[in-house]
Amino acid sequence: MITVSCPGCGAEVRFRSHAAVMAVCEFCLTGVLKDEAAVRNLGKIAEVLEDYSPIQLGAAGQLANRPFTVIGRIQLAYDAGLWNEWYLLFDDGANGWLGDASGQYTITTVQDSSDTLPAFDALRPGNQYTVAGERYTAADVRTARCTGGQGELPFRVGAGWQAKVADLRTNNRFVTLDYSDGDKPLVYTGSAVTLEALGMQLLREDDAILRSAGRYRGRLTKLDCPSCGASLDYLPGMTANLVCVGCQTQLDAASPQIKVLRAGEGLAVVPTKLPLGTAGTLGNQPLTVIGVLRRADEDGESWTEYLLFAPGRGFTWLVETDEGWQRSEVLDEWPQWQDDKARLGSVAFRKRHDYTARVTYAAGAFNWRVQKGDQARVMEFEHSQSSLAAEMTADELTWSRSTPVAFDQMKAWFPKQFGTTGSSRGVYGKLGAGGRYRGIAKGLIITTVVLNAIPLMFNFTRTFAFTVLAGLALYLPALFLDQSDKE
Repeated sequence: MITVSCPGCGAEVRFRSHAAVMAVCEFCLTGVLKDEAAVRNLGKIAEVLEDYSPIQLGAAGQLANRPFTVIGRIQLAYDAGLWNEWYLLFDDGANGWLGDASGQYTITTVQDSSDTLPAFDALRPGNQYTVAGERYTAADVRTARCTGGQGELPFRVGAGWQAKVADLRTNNRFVTLDYSDGDKPLVYTGSAVTLEALGMQLLREDDAILRSAGRYRGRLTKLDCPSCGASLDYLPGMTANLVCVGCQTQLDAASPQIKVLRAGEGLAVVPTKLPLGTAGTLGNQPLTVIGVLRRADEDGESWTEYLLFAPGRGFTWLVETDEGWQRSEVLDEWPQWQDDKARLGSVAFRKRHDYTARVTYAAGAFNWRVQKGDQARVMEFEHSQSSLAAEMTADELTWSRSTPVAFDQMKAWFPKQFGTTGSSRGVYGKLGAGGRYRGIAKGLIITTVVLNAIPLMFNFTRTFAFTVLAGLALYLPALFLDQSDKE
């Protein structure tokens, strides 16, 4: 360990890793550069936003029986959100990175690579690339900027420093291609992990997270909408992307000064079964509704998605359609996907739906930047009552798994909202999402066509006419009833 005096305030700054190039003074936030001749002052480094991450400097764990300690951190922001990269020092002297993005974690270490890899601008989410003889799917490709730092770091960072990175996945294995220093990327390989599997110790307590999240040292953040003055009912610091429920103004809370990103359209508040701020329990854990989305496909079918946060469990989604409820979790382990088939573990799924989902309403706090009009291609794969969804934009591909939630279960989680109303219907994929009666009508029409297949062969004209009339008699009332439901 090397100990030097901070050139900014004189406090001790410690370098525990021989690979560390700079450290950030914890007292005055001066960036301290370690070189052979002297300790140099790199100027002030922005303070990180205290978020909902349970990780902190000094936390420790084990990866494959190799103990490590968290000794540094950079916070990175991109157009739609932010994430943390924690610098790790292993007891054997090696180093690595613990990626921390909205409750999903990866550990990677740098690897020598002789692969001929594509240029950064040629990478596309959803495409497959070969790294170290293995095929990976590009999960996201983005240019991010460093917004803050703590502790020891293996390279110089400061105001304006940018990271050009691409993340690739297969199963639970993970690759980061870092193009920040030139056309030939540094290759980091590793895997998706959980804090429990790492045996993490000295993490922040839930109470400490709730007290500090969204606050900078010495400053409390009180957030009222700068456009209409409405109080945003959300958990401060959980995310940096907010949409005012009152006026639909889009806000960026990733800095001490709240920024208006986009003026609101003054839309009427959309009533939902679970309003923003609704509190419930999942097992013994409290959870809160922090974001609400309404989305629709190209056929006009619509549904509602609720983002919930529970300390100790992270984020989860509930999806409400006219057919019932689903619980959806973003996957750390990706399925094997080819054309219309996907396999997760030993379970095979087949593609049933391929559509464009468009945001028609958003309110609350989210772990990415969202606004009305955002679109994504969604491909749904089904097996029994479970479904997988691949959601793709120009910058990112994500996979999630959804399962039906019974009404009685929703009542147990949210007794106030489900105490006296509702039914025990389940939900099965996109079928009937915003089109419950049309979904039933389509099934009956298909049955009618099948039953009339033989008569069609012997008396096509007469049978076809009656079949069409029967189809219209089934579909048009269903269309009317669905429109009535929406109103």
